[in-house]
Amino acid sequence: MGSMHTGLEERHDWPALTRFYAARAKGGAALLITGGIAPNPEGAVFQGAAELTPDTISHHQNLTAQVHQHGAKIVLQILHAGRYAFSPACVAPSALKSPISPFPPAELTEESLQKQLHDIATTAQAAIAAGYDGVELMGSEGYLINQFLSPRTNRRQDRWGLDRRLFAREATRLTRAAIGEALLIYRISLIDLVEGGQSWEDIAALAQELSPLVDLFNSGIGWHEARLPTIAQNVPRGAFVHLTQRLKSITPVPVVAVNRIPVPELAERIVASGQADAVSLARPLLADPDWPIKAQTGRRITPCIACNQACLDHTFEGKAATCLTNPAAGREAEFDAAPATPRRIAVIGAGAAGLACALTAARRGHKVTLFEAAEEIGGQMRLAAKIPGKEEFQTLLNFYAAEIAEERIDLRLGLRARAQDLAGFDATVIATGVVPRKVPLAGVDYQQALTGAPLGARVAIIGAGGIGFDVASFLIGPTDFATEWGLGDPAIRPGGLAPPQPAETARQIWLLQRKPGKPGRGLAKTTGWIHRAHLAAHGVTMLGGVDYLGQDSQGLHILRDGQPETIPATDLVICAGQESLCDLQGDHVIGGARDARGIDAKRAIEEGTRLGLAL
Repeated sequence: MGSMHTGLEERHDWPALTRFYAARAKGGAALLITGGIAPNPEGAVFQGAAELTPDTISHHQNLTAQVHQHGAKIVLQILHAGRYAFSPACVAPSALKSPISPFPPAELTEESLQKQLHDIATTAQAAIAAGYDGVELMGSEGYLINQFLSPRTNRRQDRWGLDRRLFAREATRLTRAAIGEALLIYRISLIDLVEGGQSWEDIAALAQELSPLVDLFNSGIGWHEARLPTIAQNVPRGAFVHLTQRLKSITPVPVVAVNRIPVPELAERIVASGQADAVSLARPLLADPDWPIKAQTGRRITPCIACNQACLDHTFEGKAATCLTNPAAGREAEFDAAPATPRRIAVIGAGAAGLACALTAARRGHKVTLFEAAEEIGGQMRLAAKIPGKEEFQTLLNFYAAEIAEERIDLRLGLRARAQDLAGFDATVIATGVVPRKVPLAGVDYQQALTGAPLGARVAIIGAGGIGFDVASFLIGPTDFATEWGLGDPAIRPGGLAPPQPAETARQIWLLQRKPGKPGRGLAKTTGWIHRAHLAAHGVTMLGGVDYLGQDSQGLHILRDGQPETIPATDLVICAGQESLCDLQGDHVIGGARDARGIDAKRAIEEGTRLGLAL
């Protein structure tokens, strides 16, 4: 299990954090790596972030004991943020501000540099006292150790700059001395994905120098400031495994593959083919803590769809991390599913909320009938699965379909339930979802656009929320990840970037919103920039502050900044929001049927799951 910060650490919710790790150990993960723990206040990702202190050691000892009861090992990740620290106390090899933090770092003096090394080793020693089986040094993702390694961030002219690998070697040497024979993992950056990053020659030299000191190399991919996605939905599965394979060829130390390895079949191929000695799962173990045991026994696994909505987005918003497909993640006690006294439950609508409710209720023993007016399950998720880069939603729908069959839910497709159909049930749940909001413009709505409505060569999209961006991506069509984003090879160019070469787009597309400002500001915290960059790369014109005057044979007439303009669009797609569809009376109303504002799969699945537990 790869490192994931849950946010429970800062809340001092030790019972929840202990349950979280124990569940993954019980689920079959052999080795667990904690979320990053700062070695000192200046190295914390933000002020007050988790440290291993004398007053918390007893909590850590209980946590590690719980993990060990299930036969797993657990190591503490030591993460010094360097210039990424969101704090005025941040320090770095050179006084160069990070583009993702407003705080300029102080350049480390020889004395303060030695303090950082001492604090790293002291934290490692404390980890062993707290019952951990070892530590992982975070040497990638653009954090402090990685900052020393890269000419982008290390401009020093002393021994720490003339030999940029010196800090990494010293941190590893002192950590090994502090922990003795305990497990020492080094997370090594295999591709920085920033200009001025390390070359492969640099990376290989570091691996060879550290090999006598470490027990395991974990792969690190990309810096947080990189303008190339590394774990989002649009990143192909196993996109960076070839770099782990390259590392494996130059070191006797076992190596671990990471990033976008969501299914056992891919993990098996990676290990069986010799590309890596082990596979690290992070978000997939949020989605299903029993992933390893289920893989061994051939049971169905709740999929991770790489959406980031409830894990990374929550982390960067200061919330506790959980999971869109598994809202119990990090909240195991809160979502404990007690067996129910069986009742007859009718759920109307097989979108995200209805599916989650029906399955949760059925697993608890209720007899569930699920009505769906369409010929397929999925609702809005079925549309999302059509968007290039969001195909993992189809993986989730396939999972739901198989689970419905296994739980013997009475699924009635193509049936728009009426009041008389609901007679005789003990409880009815309305989960009928949403419909597109209509506007006084002639065009197709987003549902029609995504299900085959013919559109010409010049399309204007009315509304630039998440659905508007999705429709624009749909109209652009499938693209090649590596060429569009400029994924290169650090052996050819330091940092591993190549010139981006996005394919030409067949259509001319405009994305319009009434609200002033740049479209896309309200998109998700960790993936919004990806969607904005994708559309920009393909020449989509994105305009805010638009008033619509009407349309004729010339196109769409608008006012922008008080000035009239004509957009020569042949077709309009209306993405101006959604309205609740709730034309039946029931005992419970959930998801978009309850409130269409800001509805997404994350909220819908959580509402459905919570109700399924309460019925």
